[in-house]
Amino acid sequence: MNEERKQELIKTANEVRKGIVTAVHSAKSGHPGGSLSAADMLTYLYFEEMNIDPADPKKADRDRFVLSKGHIAPALYSVLANRGFFSKDDLTTLRHTGSYLQGHPDMKHIPGVDMSSGSLGQGLSAAVGMALAAKLDGKSYRVYAMCGDGEIEEGQIWEASMFASFRNLDNLTVIVDNNNLQIDGAIDEVCSPYPIPEKFAAFGFNVISIDGHDFDEIEKAIENAKATSGKPTAIIMSTTKGKGVSFMENQCGWHGKAPNDEEFEVAMKDLED
Repeated sequence: MNEERKQELIKTANEVRKGIVTAVHSAKSGHPGGSLSAADMLTYLYFEEMNIDPADPKKADRDRFVLSKGHIAPALYSVLANRGFFSKDDLTTLRHTGSYLQGHPDMKHIPGVDMSSGSLGQGLSAAVGMALAAKLDGKSYRVYAMCGDGEIEEGQIWEASMFASFRNLDNLTVIVDNNNLQIDGAIDEVCSPYPIPEKFAAFGFNVISIDGHDFDEIEKAIENAKATSGKPTAIIMSTTKGKGVSFMENQCGWHGKAPNDEEFEVAMKDLED
């Protein structure tokens, strides 16, 4: 990736992070930590990689994205707003009564959302179904699913993975946001899913481990996934929970808590700087 384009993506990801913090602060509830850790990958997918059109969110040949860890909806909403699917001003209505921006993604009311999600473990199964449908229909669109590292403690993740491998769904890319923290603490202290790469490899996946905040590594991983034939790909991205906000980074307490007014000002200054 050339340096100019990389800097553009870094700036866009920073705007996405500002949108996340703004939305959660306005809602006085939500999940900022995992939203911030996923922002770079989401930025790359929506601004660089995926075949999508904000003017035609349901176009038949679009690439699909499923946010299996649906509680980080602020990240998805912010990237969709910055990409032009709806107004960035609407981010301040997150979780408000009457707002279409619910606490978890809703495919019936939010432009650009391909699957309603939030019940952990189930989103990957939906993504697998989409990838299988593309194969059966002879379509070329690709399907991306993002899971949390705590989420993959759910057994349904592995049932879906077994099926994806058995059906040779090489149009499916599973992205695991490995920020090492879930709501109750470090994942290896709650119910360790480690080693994650070896588990996906055992289920027949092409596995790639990357720094989830490095756009060069993200690009190489996505290109590797597209070039892989006969098996699905799992990208295990090492990230920092709360990335970009000094007092949120690597703090599990910010898994599901909104900043107050003073904390909001500090967070936005961090991102401005």
